[in-house]
Amino acid sequence: MHYRFFLAGIIQGSKQGFELCDQTYRDRLKSILKQGFTNCELLCPVEEHPNSIRYTDEEARATFFTNVQRAKDSTALVVYLPEASMGSGIEMWEAYRAGIPIFTITPMLTNWVIRILSSRIFPNLEAFEEFVLSGEMKKMLDAYLIHSTHAGTHSK
Repeated sequence: MHYRFFLAGIIQGSKQGFELCDQTYRDRLKSILKQGFTNCELLCPVEEHPNSIRYTDEEARATFFTNVQRAKDSTALVVYLPEASMGSGIEMWEAYRAGIPIFTITPMLTNWVIRILSSRIFPNLEAFEEFVLSGEMKKMLDAYLIHSTHAGTHSK
């Protein structure tokens, strides 16, 4: 089976100007997912749009709506939120509305949006890594794909 993961997570957070939050978590997520899923596609907005913070409003709008659609078309959303992220919140909402499983890594365990929309919540990357490498995530996604009306979309 082919798995398509959309890597959502904090990019700018509450920073002002052209400063970004640390993005090294994305490499760790990619490594974890590649270990757990030999046949997977990783959709990483930062990798595909490294200079997006300097995009014009028109470019930003097109990129944002394209990424939201890609999140909805994925097998699962993997979200890293050490703090709140407006874009990730919207991606989570749209993925949730599309019936896409959402795996959230965050210390914000009492946040309503995270609690309500997430399929599973992990307090840190280590807990997520254990979940993936144990095969539990694969079992959960395989069950989802078998029973999903979106299975044709996700198994391409």
